[in-house]
Amino acid sequence: MKLRNVAIIAHVDHGKTTLVDRLLQQAGSFRENQKVAERAMDSNDLERERGITILAKATSVLWQDTRINIVDTPGHADFGGEVERILNMVDGAIVLVDAAEGPLPQTKFVVSKALKMGLKPIVAINKVDRPDARATQVVNEVFDLFAALDATDEQLDFPILYGSAKQGWMADSLEGPTDKGMQPLFDLLLNHVPEPKTEEGPFRLLGTIMEANPYLGRLITGRITSGIVKPNQNVKVLDHTGKLIENGRVTKILAFRGLERVSLDEAEAGDIVSIAGLPNATVAHTIGAPEIEGPLPAQPIDPPTLAMLFRVNDSPLAGTEGSKVTSRMIRDRLLREAEGNVALRVSESTERDSMEVAGRGELQLGILIETMRREGFELSVSRPRVLLRRNEANELEEPIEEVVIDVDEEHSGVVVQKMSERKADMIEMRPSGGGRTRLVFYAPTRGLIGYQGELLTDTRGTAIMNRLFHAYAPYKGEIAGRRNGVLISNEQGEAVAYAMFKLEDRGPMMIEPGARVYRGMIVGEHTRDNDLEINVLKGKQLTNIRTTSKDEAVRLTPPIRMTLEKALAYIQDDELVEVTPKSIRLRKTLLDPNERKRAERAKEAEPA
Repeated sequence: MKLRNVAIIAHVDHGKTTLVDRLLQQAGSFRENQKVAERAMDSNDLERERGITILAKATSVLWQDTRINIVDTPGHADFGGEVERILNMVDGAIVLVDAAEGPLPQTKFVVSKALKMGLKPIVAINKVDRPDARATQVVNEVFDLFAALDATDEQLDFPILYGSAKQGWMADSLEGPTDKGMQPLFDLLLNHVPEPKTEEGPFRLLGTIMEANPYLGRLITGRITSGIVKPNQNVKVLDHTGKLIENGRVTKILAFRGLERVSLDEAEAGDIVSIAGLPNATVAHTIGAPEIEGPLPAQPIDPPTLAMLFRVNDSPLAGTEGSKVTSRMIRDRLLREAEGNVALRVSESTERDSMEVAGRGELQLGILIETMRREGFELSVSRPRVLLRRNEANELEEPIEEVVIDVDEEHSGVVVQKMSERKADMIEMRPSGGGRTRLVFYAPTRGLIGYQGELLTDTRGTAIMNRLFHAYAPYKGEIAGRRNGVLISNEQGEAVAYAMFKLEDRGPMMIEPGARVYRGMIVGEHTRDNDLEINVLKGKQLTNIRTTSKDEAVRLTPPIRMTLEKALAYIQDDELVEVTPKSIRLRKTLLDPNERKRAERAKEAEPA
């Protein structure tokens, strides 16, 4: 059978997963009466809740006499490691671009990787039904982007389709026709994407996606570079240096057929399949016949830029809400995650009972923490810390990100001011249509930690921020952090509404009456810049003197709700976020006030 392997790459929210839904529908992967969820490829609970793709996934459709393997990729820069690996498996790519927003940082990132690998992309302008669509200008922007990324003449001569994945059509021109559905895209895929390149020789496959299956164990998905594989065949696994990891036997070969997986009796070069039966094989490993000599080349992955400490939860409430609380369990879970996620780096920390986890961004680390708490883990995590490095001249360098902010014109002043306070340099400022302005900055990653929430407040929720790692550059000096101190509980027990009512003028609270608190836990934000210890447990003194005046009704201001991302952005270096399956609490690293004072004095005495 004829084969085509293609990836769909785009910025977040430009409609990749919706497009895959339509391709599956038109190719007849679903029965007429079959009930299919929207965004069928987003199988993970977190993906459904947030409306984003986190893990790359493969599917396949049959069009005429050709099987097309399609890989849906994440759009967030934090999950860029997934996309970099996927491009090894495919021979073509559909670059999906929003007809109003145009190419954004992640589009630039994935297109640069695809062009370097020699892929000839197809450009699909999606969402042309938007009222603010500007499809012709967007095509010119895409061409300029390709030219800036040193595309060859062949790559610059890219075919263009216009359409709306939501309405389920693609066509050669803006006007349509809209009644052919996805047929123009299928036809273009068959004509423009080359057949898979295969090599002569014994069976070889490069692992690209790893997942755990409750019945089959570890599944490694990749494209077969050469040869044929059958169940029960003996194979060996090599890492990227050529070192032997294990000798094993293939127990099952699974291929994608729509949203289902079917087992095969034989798979040949060029096809994308999943192999079971190799407990130690992982991403970037080469699986091959016993006679192969060296490994297949694997794409280098961009380095992580942020790190966090994952520690044992040692608060007085530890173990009351979660079932997995020991350092050994946390360590094993993180090492297991690092095996399948090449963009994460897990290492032992110098501190006791803690592991250092480095990744691409706050969102990637936040998703990992959220997944762990849903599995029943209790842990405490530190503030995200930027990974600095020294160059050949021994100068300190820090990661810089390219930040694109689309904002209403009236709010652009406050955005520019806040970004300059965070040591960002403005590169470009231009109108982006519909009374909006596009601002482009180069900003240090340190300055962007926690800015997302502030940006939405400043712009009344109208700004859209996209960021992408740009390069390492000389260290830009100190950046002012949080301006307010915090309110810290000095007792352990349950918070009382009466006490909280009396303390309201000290600052907004982060807890509700009846919440369990402990000494050293952060219960609110101080109106001034210093930390203040307060007692939220003090009830009203009851006396036997009766009065005719009624007790004043206690009406509390609603507390600040702390989500996981908000909490990670809010805390300072001497604070932690305590994460359990039921709660997210903020606390000081040192719970004892005397220890905190000693640590502060020691810090002041340190030479600068």
